[in-house]
Amino acid sequence: MRRKLIPLAIAYDFDGTLAPGNIQEYDFIPAIHMTRAAFWDEVKNLSKRHEADNILVYMGLMLEKARAAHIPVRKKDFEDFGNQVGFFDGVTDWFKRINQYGRESGVRVEHYVISSGIREMIAGTKIEKEFKAIFASSFWYDHNGVAHWPALALNYTTKTQYLFRINKGSLHVYDHSKINNFVPKSQRPIPFENMIFIGDGETDIPCFRLVKDQGGHSIAVYKPRSKKGKRVSEQLIADGRVNFAAPANYEDDKDLDHIVKAIIDKLTFDQNLRSLGKIE
Repeated sequence: MRRKLIPLAIAYDFDGTLAPGNIQEYDFIPAIHMTRAAFWDEVKNLSKRHEADNILVYMGLMLEKARAAHIPVRKKDFEDFGNQVGFFDGVTDWFKRINQYGRESGVRVEHYVISSGIREMIAGTKIEKEFKAIFASSFWYDHNGVAHWPALALNYTTKTQYLFRINKGSLHVYDHSKINNFVPKSQRPIPFENMIFIGDGETDIPCFRLVKDQGGHSIAVYKPRSKKGKRVSEQLIADGRVNFAAPANYEDDKDLDHIVKAIIDKLTFDQNLRSLGKIE
């Protein structure tokens, strides 16, 4: 009899985790004739002045600055901006390698993004097809297909909702029925114990803690050779917020590769151990 594959969900932050920097900084911010520092300083000042959520503020400011610079902001335009995003070493072939290792170990790996960045930009990247779902901030488009207003904004605390959506198999953001219903743990498609969350810092702490505290594994990554990033990640381990920390290098035989493959091995071992306790 063909054995049933063990499900594993790997959820990633995007900015600073899979790609260096913020996704808006590659082409969009230069297109509106601003520097990265000037744009984010304005976001910070507006958020403080209006006691506003900084994710909503940056999304609104993107539209305001684009109009002033005569930059089109249709969905396809955002996707085109995402097409130029670069990634950390090894990211582009990471998914294929990990999926194959999982299959050979009896594990079905699914990949998700949970990000405060712009979903349409992430959907325009070269790795979009690797994800079962992309949960990220997005716009509402008018009858002309032009971005009109923020439709969804994910900040560091609301990101945890999407871990529960993965856990319960409720992947449509507009559908709250399943996410609010009681579902016994045994009937949830992907238990938290079968989750990995990979993020790059303090804004990912709620997701780190939720996955770790529920029996899954949290991994903090940092820009290779960044002393500051390494210090932040080491502090996250010291504070008990993550299980592991590693440079954001996704190449074969690097630290992150070893960690994720070891977690896959553990899932297989635990499943085999549980099966030994069953009475036929």
